[in-house]
Amino acid sequence: MTKMTAKGQVTIPKRLRDHLGLKPGSEVKFEFRDDGEVVIKSETGKRKGRFDDLVGSTKFGMTTDELMRQLRGSDE
Repeated sequence: MTKMTAKGQVTIPKRLRDHLGLKPGSEVKFEFRDDGEVVIKSETGKRKGRFDDLVGSTKFGMTTDELMRQLRGSDE
């Protein structure tokens, strides 16, 4: 649970910031729904996908086993 400060500020939990790809200075949009629910959307952040950490990280000459270890995130 997050508490609001006297200035109306709240801290977005790290798990949610990571999920939305929010960084300092990112813009967010608040969407109000008819049922009273409020949705936070990232305007400048990019949600990280499964393979985003791998973009540009492979090297030429990498074996299939090395690539599979990297994709699985294991150091075996």
